[in-house]
Amino acid sequence: MGQLATGAYESANNGASDMVIGIDASRALRAQRTGTERYALEIIQHLLALPQAEQRQWRLYVDHAPSGDEPWGSGAEKALPSHAELCVLPAQSMWTHRALATEILKRPPSVLFVPSHVLPFVQPARRLPPAVVTIHDLGYYYFPAAHLWQQRLYVDWGTRWSASAASAVIAVSQATATDLQRITGTPAGKIHVVYEAANAKPLPAAESIAAYRKEWGLARPYALYVGTLQPRKNLARLISAYEELCQRGQAQFDLVLAGMAGWLSQEIVAQAQQSAYAAYIHLPGYVADREMSTLMAGARLFAFPSLYEGFGLPILEAQSLGVPVMTAKGSSLPEVAGDAALYVDPTDVEAIAQAMLRLSQDESLRQEMIAAGYRNVQRFSWMKAAAETLAVLEEAAAEGR
Repeated sequence: MGQLATGAYESANNGASDMVIGIDASRALRAQRTGTERYALEIIQHLLALPQAEQRQWRLYVDHAPSGDEPWGSGAEKALPSHAELCVLPAQSMWTHRALATEILKRPPSVLFVPSHVLPFVQPARRLPPAVVTIHDLGYYYFPAAHLWQQRLYVDWGTRWSASAASAVIAVSQATATDLQRITGTPAGKIHVVYEAANAKPLPAAESIAAYRKEWGLARPYALYVGTLQPRKNLARLISAYEELCQRGQAQFDLVLAGMAGWLSQEIVAQAQQSAYAAYIHLPGYVADREMSTLMAGARLFAFPSLYEGFGLPILEAQSLGVPVMTAKGSSLPEVAGDAALYVDPTDVEAIAQAMLRLSQDESLRQEMIAAGYRNVQRFSWMKAAAETLAVLEEAAAEGR
């Protein structure tokens, strides 16, 4: 494992080729990782684990030196391999456009990969090394009110700049690829669809699930949602659907909404806390990865009626743990969930309620969805995603010579 002093770089060739693949790994070090940060960590770790990775030099740009059990820290499960180096750049505002931009201009890699943010702003753009960026979704376009206006303008600019300046763009679904073409005018030939995947985790022991449920006061079965609490996740309708079932005496299960509070989450939290059935609606906040599989495996059903997703990774995670899924018909969700979910119109509260009721009561349907879910997750693999991503990076580097 090699770690560099601030802003420094030393070759770790060790017989590898002279191709240097630089990666913005800053988001992978976030303490509370949401979807895009988790993607960054998984794709980086799996890229480094590819058999052919040893034939390349890897330079990971981070905004602080990892410590403890942070990825690549002294107590981490996976150490940084010998063919990779950390390049620690000082944390500062606009880190991407200042620290990272300065570094890649001084010591340009053969290709730069940005898995979960925007490309550094460099003018003219031809001064950038060959670059590949992953664009996860264009949710800001469909739900502008879900962002502060300043944030919305920056995300729109960053998406358009990155798609324009990059040598190639990775989209995490065909739905996102289509949005990129339609909204930003990105040529189809520039876009490569590379799917994410669920983590391969063993099913938690029944004793662990029981202990976790006791700790969180989950005496009854529960329907689970996982994700940021924000309007486009459609949680207001999910809560309303659950209340409808409670009013009819049909909800023999609790509702758990697990995730950190996002922009405009106050109304969602207030609706849950002021509900006549608040005692059965749980808001545990952000749940760490090491606990999430236990919480998810214990769920009676997974409820994910989101109005828009670029991918929808929690669906695969639920399916991989044998939990039947209800989700929405739109955006990327059918592309990801396949034939292994009960689909609803996300604007129809009654349809959401009936889908939850069926998955909580109909054991034949539950087993059908569980079996289909296990089959569906086999379509996705992080190693496959890493191999496809490496092919895009190498093509971009070759074309930039």
